[in-house]
Order: sequence, then C-alpha cells, then structure tokens
Amino acid sequence: MKGLTSRAAAIILLIAGCALANAQPLPIAGRDYMLLDPPRPAAPGGPIEVIEFFYYGCPVCYEAQPHIARWQASAASDVSFLRIPSASSESQESFALTYYALEASGHLERLHWTVYENHHFDDQRLLDERNLLDWLERNGIDAAAFRKLRDSAEVRARVAKGRAAFGAYGVRAVPTFVVDGRFLTSARLAGGVKEMMDVVSYLVARARQERR
Repeated sequence: MKGLTSRAAAIILLIAGCALANAQPLPIAGRDYMLLDPPRPAAPGGPIEVIEFFYYGCPVCYEAQPHIARWQASAASDVSFLRIPSASSESQESFALTYYALEASGHLERLHWTVYENHHFDDQRLLDERNLLDWLERNGIDAAAFRKLRDSAEVRARVAKGRAAFGAYGVRAVPTFVVDGRFLTSARLAGGVKEMMDVVSYLVARARQERR
C-alpha cells in the first residue's frame, strides 16, 4: 500500500475485512439448486428466461410474492420473466384456469397479487366458483364474460401446455424457479423464499457470464 498513510491503510483493510465477513457463500449445485439434465437453454442471443412455477393456493408461494416483486423490480433488461401455474389436481387446475383467463383478459398484472391476498389473508376462498364470480365483479370484471373465457379452448390449451412444462422441467413442488433452461431452485432447496430469490439472482448472473 505504497503512498498511503498507516491510518488510511488500516481503514482500507478494515473495510475489506468487513466485506469478506459479510459476504454470503455462493450457492452450491446439488444443495441450493440443481443442474437440469438435459438442459433446455434459450436461443442464443435471446433473453435469460426465468420461469416461476407456482400455485395460488400455496402459502409458501404467497409468502414469496414480495420477494419476487422486489427481484422483478431490479431485474436487468436481458431477463425475461414467465409464470406457469400448477395444474396437477382439480383445485390447482381451477386456479390455473383463473390465472390464464386473467392474463388473456388483460387483468393479470393488476390482480395477480390480489388473488393471493384475498384468498389467503382475507379467506375469500376463491376456489369456490360463486366466490370467484363475486370477487371478479367487485374488481370491475364482467363475471359472465370472464367465465366464458375461463372455459374457452384457448385457456384450457394454455393450462395443458403449462402442465406439460412441469413435467418437462422435472418440477415436483412449488414455488420453483428455472433459470435459462439449465438451473432449477426452489424454496425447499434454497432454505426459504428470500434465499430462493438470492439463488435466482446468482443463477441469472452465472447464465449471463457463461453466455459471454
């Protein structure tokens, strides 16, 4: 540290030591995330695809939403974010139909968090069709038109495609994230929802670096 006073050098060493002490250990493959085999990477030059596999009725998915929203707000422009709802049971399929109908009708971004909040926190039981239709009307949506869209061949085809994606990526639980078609992490693997999003950020950075 030539040219520095002893006091300045001590301060620099102290700052560096604190940074090292506070540094988080890097996620470990096989523990915090899995390598997909075979991988399904996006087209070269395309965005880094991040897929959230979720279920509106899942309390851990609900808990994860603020962390996901913060991650989304800070995501770089080379990241593409996609949600895929689970549809492996009758109740899950019902919520998946609602998700894709909200998306097709242009109301998803406005009401995505509201579905979670009203179903879990306010106990409005949105799996019940009558409760769902009343909820739609309260949120300014024509319930009859929405019901028709929800039962349409277009929406049902999207549910089937989403169900196939769960199998293709080997997703067994929610919430789970797949990054760049090559890495999979979940709240269970990472040790919590905040930790899961930290791993997602790490995997996005890794995918970006490996593409260069």
